[in-house]
Amino acid sequence: MQKAIEVIRLVSSETDRVILFHSASGKDSIALLNLMAPYFREIVCVYMYLVKDLAHINRYLNYAIAKYPNARFVQVPHYGLGSYIKTGYMGCRQNPKQKKFKMSDITEAIREKYGIQWAFFGFKQSDSMNRRIMLRGDDYELQAINRKTMKCYPLSPYHNQDVLAYIKRNDLITPECYGKGGQSSGTNITDINYLLYLRENYPSDLQKVFAQFPLSERLLFEHDYGKEESENK
Repeated sequence: MQKAIEVIRLVSSETDRVILFHSASGKDSIALLNLMAPYFREIVCVYMYLVKDLAHINRYLNYAIAKYPNARFVQVPHYGLGSYIKTGYMGCRQNPKQKKFKMSDITEAIREKYGIQWAFFGFKQSDSMNRRIMLRGDDYELQAINRKTMKCYPLSPYHNQDVLAYIKRNDLITPECYGKGGQSSGTNITDINYLLYLRENYPSDLQKVFAQFPLSERLLFEHDYGKEESENK
């Protein structure tokens, strides 16, 4: 992770307080916070939630809070939640007057509230074609630092296996994964693997998801019914 450390050191030579958008249970966030922690006096970690106060998420937040004394966590609604509420997505309580938000809106609000300009993200070029094009653009120093937007992406050149190897090598908490793919897509209320994982391991969290997004319960019902039908053939 020498390239990531080089990028982090470069920004740390200019400031000792930064923002990190942290997904709690994702591998990129777990690795990035560990890489950043030695170089900044304060890291304001922003966790964006769709459903608040889930036990399987709190486990990761509590781990990070205990491990990194210079990290503080703030929780804000996910930028997608405004759109969900406006349309009543998956049966959530609808409010047609709900304002929609973008990631940039949340970033600017956090910057203003905490008086911090530099924001870090766990994006990688290997995540998607769009991110590869973005991070290889002329505005990105070392394909990771955008001084115009004051945003930084230290994991830019790495792949998933690099990040997982770093986590294992440093004995960090294991990232959450749902289903057989070995990947976590975060709180995805339409992902059957996510719902099955909660039912098996965190039933109280599943009930919180159902309470906010009632139609997600139907997805589990249809899955169980389809499985039963297949077994009976």
